[in-house]
Amino acid sequence: MTNALILIDIQNDYFPTGRWPVDGMEAAATNAARLLARARTTGQMVVHIRHEIPGDSPPFFASGSSGAEIHPLVAPQANELSILKHTPNSFHQTDLHEQLQKQGVNSLTLCGAMSQMCIDATTRAAADLGYANTLAHDACAARALDFNGTTVPAAQVHAAFMAALSGRYARLVTTDEAL
Repeated sequence: MTNALILIDIQNDYFPTGRWPVDGMEAAATNAARLLARARTTGQMVVHIRHEIPGDSPPFFASGSSGAEIHPLVAPQANELSILKHTPNSFHQTDLHEQLQKQGVNSLTLCGAMSQMCIDATTRAAADLGYANTLAHDACAARALDFNGTTVPAAQVHAAFMAALSGRYARLVTTDEAL
């Protein structure tokens, strides 16, 4: 199988000084950087996904802002593919699938943020497109959510989404196991 590493939305606004901090983002990005280092040394295809939210005043990931830039810990190199998206699903209205197909990729290792949005949407879409997915769960991070007057802590949000993706949509592993 030909594998590609997909780094999803590891962008400045998700870090503690950003406009939309995500719990555990620093630890997740550190693990993503380890996956990236391995992919680079093994010659694996690397794809950086960057999200911008359209509109005049989005809450985060504003077009052209420093918050929408990929974090320096996992900054793309010139030979690595970067794809801009405007929705949670990294395949929707992008050429990600075509780029992967051109390289003969049939399996993906995914990581990034947020577990409950872009990781979930992209992993499900990738499975629907026939990719064999490995999700490095400790290289992903989530935000707390509120529903119907109940706050769900970030760790529980992350666990719930990882549990839902496990099996049918992806093989879940730690970064150490992926390496």
